[in-house]
Amino acid sequence: MLQESQEENTPPSKEPDNRPTDPVLYLLVGKIGAGKSTLAAKLAARPGTILFSEDTLLSELYPDEVNDLSDYIRSSLRLRYALKKHIVELLMSGFSVVLDFPANTPNSRRWGKELFEEAGVPHEMHYLDIPNTICKSRLRARNEAGNHPFKTSEAEFDTFTRLFIPPMPEEGFNVVRHVK
Repeated sequence: MLQESQEENTPPSKEPDNRPTDPVLYLLVGKIGAGKSTLAAKLAARPGTILFSEDTLLSELYPDEVNDLSDYIRSSLRLRYALKKHIVELLMSGFSVVLDFPANTPNSRRWGKELFEEAGVPHEMHYLDIPNTICKSRLRARNEAGNHPFKTSEAEFDTFTRLFIPPMPEEGFNVVRHVK
């Protein structure tokens, strides 16, 4: 299932809450600088919804330890393993959960699928399909502002982007595509 959204900045307080009354797992797909954290915060503003931010958790659990792609992969896998049971329990207890974790490869999306299948809840996968030029511009602004836990260079952006694989229909996700 694919839905498209041209709107990217409607505050949740100004839109009707069309969210199902049952808990939902919200997954995010998008390159660095695509706006995943911004959308995650909007989704998490809905009642009964909890946000998990990978960047925040990694920077607090592994300060000064995530310096390259291999550090990120190692730390992210540890974090996902540690959180799995807690997230499933929250979903089964009636809370919706927003994962501000990049579901940018089939392997990373498999983890999200395990969560909502084990909890027996619906999901939404929000795919932010934003051009590299816009992502890089946002990345530069974010780095200059200094309010993000990680500074990512354009070379690192390019490395991560080479690994990016958009969600495919055969993966079986309910995808909401946001385009710019």
